[in-house]
Amino acid sequence: MDKTVFFYSGIEPLIRIVVVGTLAYLSLLLLLRISGKRTLAQLNAFDFVVTVAIGSTLGRLITAKGVSLAESIVAFLTLISLQYIVSWFTVRSSKIDEWVTSDPSLLYFRGQFLQKTMREQRITHSQMLAVVRKNKIASLQDVEAIVLESTGIIAVVKKETIREHSDALALSNIPQVNARQNLEE
Repeated sequence: MDKTVFFYSGIEPLIRIVVVGTLAYLSLLLLLRISGKRTLAQLNAFDFVVTVAIGSTLGRLITAKGVSLAESIVAFLTLISLQYIVSWFTVRSSKIDEWVTSDPSLLYFRGQFLQKTMREQRITHSQMLAVVRKNKIASLQDVEAIVLESTGIIAVVKKETIREHSDALALSNIPQVNARQNLEE
């Protein structure tokens, strides 16, 4: 059984961490540059899982004596390849895109907070007001919609934007908007 070390176990483990950590870091940067911007884009659930797995692999490589640099590079390559393949399919298939990414959720629309959706998405009234202020909007009367995007970002759509672009394309992929508009017609 390995001896537990609390403070210092010699210079060799420290040198290994510096050498392997540096090489792993450079390898990961190279693989991420090759894989394209999508790998580092704002994260949906799948991207988040891949990012956490890559970070975990890097951390394990740096700290675990029994994991080789080659094994970790293969793990990085596997994770990035899977992310690339899934991204490739989501761009080409709306069914796969629906499965991998969630739909945006409408939280506020035309003067009404949608309490049920807010509860489901665990978004508070205060959080939404903070996003409105962050967008330098002084009044909710100037807001057409507040949307929780599939990446987790809360977006605010101003009424003036909708008036300028009467077709409201920015809200066209939100199922709740389409349902509300069908009810109003």
